[in-house]
Amino acid sequence: MTTDDGPPDFDTWVSHRGAGLLRFAYLVTRDRGRAEEAVQDALIAAYPRWSRIGADPDAYVRRCIVNADISRWRRFFRRETPVDDPTALRPLAGGPDHAASHADADAVWQLCASLPTRQRAAVVLRYYEGLPDADIAEILGCTAATVRSQIHRALGSLRATLKEVDQL
Repeated sequence: MTTDDGPPDFDTWVSHRGAGLLRFAYLVTRDRGRAEEAVQDALIAAYPRWSRIGADPDAYVRRCIVNADISRWRRFFRRETPVDDPTALRPLAGGPDHAASHADADAVWQLCASLPTRQRAAVVLRYYEGLPDADIAEILGCTAATVRSQIHRALGSLRATLKEVDQL
Protein backbone atom coordinates (compact mmCIF):
# COMPACT_ATOMS: atom_id res chain seq x y z
CA MET A 1 0.00 0.00 0.00
CA THR A 2 2.87 2.44 0.65
CA THR A 3 6.00 3.25 -1.23
CA ASP A 4 9.33 3.64 0.54
CA ASP A 5 9.14 7.41 1.06
CA GLY A 6 5.87 8.51 -0.49
CA PRO A 7 2.21 8.33 0.35
CA PRO A 8 0.23 5.12 0.00
CA ASP A 9 -1.54 4.41 -3.29
CA PHE A 10 -4.48 6.86 -3.55
CA ASP A 11 -7.18 4.34 -4.49
CA THR A 12 -6.08 1.85 -1.84
CA TRP A 13 -5.87 4.55 0.83
CA VAL A 14 -9.34 5.88 -0.01
CA SER A 15 -10.83 2.37 0.10
CA HIS A 16 -9.32 1.85 3.58
CA ARG A 17 -9.98 5.32 5.02
CA GLY A 18 -13.12 6.46 3.15
CA ALA A 19 -15.66 5.39 5.77
CA GLY A 20 -13.63 6.96 8.58
CA LEU A 21 -13.28 10.21 6.64
CA LEU A 22 -17.03 10.29 6.05
CA ARG A 23 -17.71 9.76 9.77
CA PHE A 24 -15.27 12.56 10.62
CA ALA A 25 -16.86 14.87 8.05
CA TYR A 26 -20.34 14.09 9.37
CA LEU A 27 -19.28 15.05 12.89
CA VAL A 28 -17.84 18.31 11.59
CA THR A 29 -20.72 19.23 9.26
CA ARG A 30 -23.72 17.68 11.11
CA ASP A 31 -25.25 16.74 7.75
CA ARG A 32 -24.69 13.63 5.63
CA GLY A 33 -24.96 15.47 2.31
CA ARG A 34 -22.53 18.18 3.38
CA ALA A 35 -20.21 15.51 4.78
CA GLU A 36 -20.17 13.64 1.48
CA GLU A 37 -19.50 16.89 -0.39
CA ALA A 38 -16.68 17.84 1.99
CA VAL A 39 -15.01 14.44 1.63
CA GLN A 40 -15.40 14.57 -2.14
CA ASP A 41 -13.96 18.10 -2.31
CA ALA A 42 -11.08 17.10 -0.04
CA LEU A 43 -10.22 14.05 -2.12
CA ILE A 44 -10.47 16.05 -5.35
CA ALA A 45 -8.05 18.60 -3.87
CA ALA A 46 -5.68 15.91 -2.55
CA TYR A 47 -5.47 13.76 -5.67
CA PRO A 48 -3.28 16.05 -7.83
CA ARG A 49 -0.96 16.68 -4.85
CA TRP A 50 -0.91 13.05 -3.70
CA SER A 51 2.75 12.41 -4.47
CA ARG A 52 3.79 15.45 -2.39
CA ILE A 53 1.54 14.86 0.64
CA GLY A 54 3.88 12.52 2.52
CA ALA A 55 3.68 9.09 4.10
CA ASP A 56 0.70 9.92 6.38
CA PRO A 57 -2.02 11.74 4.43
CA ASP A 58 -4.72 11.50 7.16
CA ALA A 59 -3.99 14.90 8.67
CA TYR A 60 -3.79 16.56 5.26
CA VAL A 61 -7.13 15.16 4.09
CA ARG A 62 -8.86 15.90 7.42
CA ARG A 63 -7.69 19.49 7.16
CA CYS A 64 -9.02 19.59 3.58
CA ILE A 65 -12.40 18.35 4.87
CA VAL A 66 -12.57 21.09 7.50
CA ASN A 67 -11.48 23.70 4.95
CA ALA A 68 -14.05 22.45 2.43
CA ASP A 69 -16.84 22.86 4.95
CA ILE A 70 -15.61 26.30 6.00
CA SER A 71 -15.45 27.35 2.35
CA ARG A 72 -18.97 26.10 1.79
CA TRP A 73 -20.51 28.08 4.61
CA ARG A 74 -18.49 31.15 3.67
CA ARG A 75 -19.94 30.94 0.17
CA PHE A 76 -23.45 30.85 1.59
CA PHE A 77 -22.75 33.21 4.53
CA ARG A 78 -23.74 30.55 7.04
CA ARG A 79 -21.62 31.22 10.08
CA GLU A 80 -23.78 29.55 12.71
CA THR A 81 -26.85 27.39 12.95
CA PRO A 82 -29.40 28.63 15.46
CA VAL A 83 -31.26 26.12 17.59
CA ASP A 84 -34.93 26.20 16.59
CA ASP A 85 -36.35 25.43 20.01
CA PRO A 86 -33.97 25.63 22.98
CA THR A 87 -36.64 24.15 25.24
CA ALA A 88 -36.24 20.88 23.33
CA LEU A 89 -32.81 20.59 24.94
CA ARG A 90 -34.33 20.45 28.42
CA PRO A 91 -34.32 16.93 29.88
CA LEU A 92 -37.67 15.17 29.84
CA ALA A 93 -39.60 15.02 33.11
CA GLY A 94 -40.51 11.61 34.46
CA GLY A 95 -38.82 8.27 34.13
CA PRO A 96 -36.46 7.27 31.37
CA ASP A 97 -37.88 5.58 28.28
CA HIS A 98 -36.34 3.59 25.46
CA ALA A 99 -35.71 6.74 23.41
CA ALA A 100 -33.99 8.72 26.17
CA SER A 101 -30.49 7.98 24.90
CA HIS A 102 -31.48 9.02 21.38
CA ALA A 103 -33.01 12.24 22.69
CA ASP A 104 -29.83 12.98 24.64
CA ALA A 105 -27.69 12.34 21.57
CA ASP A 106 -29.92 14.61 19.49
CA ALA A 107 -29.66 17.34 22.12
CA VAL A 108 -25.86 17.08 22.03
CA TRP A 109 -25.90 17.39 18.22
CA GLN A 110 -28.13 20.46 18.46
CA LEU A 111 -25.76 22.03 20.97
CA CYS A 112 -22.72 21.25 18.82
CA ALA A 113 -24.50 22.63 15.75
CA SER A 114 -24.50 26.04 17.42
CA LEU A 115 -20.70 26.15 17.46
CA PRO A 116 -18.67 27.81 14.69
CA THR A 117 -17.08 25.27 12.34
CA ARG A 118 -13.50 25.54 13.61
CA GLN A 119 -14.58 25.21 17.25
CA ARG A 120 -16.81 22.26 16.35
CA ALA A 121 -13.95 20.64 14.40
CA ALA A 122 -11.57 21.09 17.35
CA VAL A 123 -14.11 19.56 19.76
CA VAL A 124 -14.77 16.62 17.42
CA LEU A 125 -11.05 15.99 16.89
CA ARG A 126 -10.38 16.12 20.64
CA TYR A 127 -13.35 14.26 22.10
CA TYR A 128 -14.47 11.97 19.27
CA GLU A 129 -11.21 11.25 17.47
CA GLY A 130 -9.14 11.46 20.69
CA LEU A 131 -6.33 13.44 19.08
CA PRO A 132 -3.78 15.48 21.04
CA ASP A 133 -3.48 19.25 20.61
CA ALA A 134 -0.47 19.02 18.28
CA ASP A 135 -2.29 16.74 15.83
CA ILE A 136 -5.42 18.90 15.92
CA ALA A 137 -3.29 21.98 15.29
CA GLU A 138 -1.72 20.32 12.27
CA ILE A 139 -5.13 19.39 10.85
CA LEU A 140 -6.65 22.84 11.46
CA GLY A 141 -3.53 24.72 10.39
CA CYS A 142 -2.99 26.61 13.62
CA THR A 143 -0.96 26.38 16.81
CA ALA A 144 -1.65 24.05 19.72
CA ALA A 145 -2.44 27.13 21.85
CA THR A 146 -5.11 28.14 19.33
CA VAL A 147 -6.57 24.63 19.53
CA ARG A 148 -6.80 24.89 23.32
CA SER A 149 -8.38 28.35 22.96
CA GLN A 150 -10.93 27.08 20.40
CA ILE A 151 -11.89 24.15 22.65
CA HIS A 152 -12.07 26.43 25.71
CA ARG A 153 -14.38 28.85 23.86
CA ALA A 154 -16.51 26.00 22.52
CA LEU A 155 -16.97 24.47 25.95
CA GLY A 156 -17.75 27.89 27.42
CA SER A 157 -20.35 28.48 24.74
CA LEU A 158 -21.89 25.06 25.35
CA ARG A 159 -22.01 25.71 29.11
CA ALA A 160 -23.68 29.08 28.56
CA THR A 161 -26.26 27.53 26.23
CA LEU A 162 -27.00 24.80 28.75
CA LYS A 163 -27.35 27.38 31.52
CA GLU A 164 -29.84 29.35 29.39
CA VAL A 165 -31.84 26.20 28.69
CA ASP A 166 -31.91 25.29 32.39
CA GLN A 167 -33.27 28.74 33.22
CA LEU A 168 -36.17 28.41 30.76
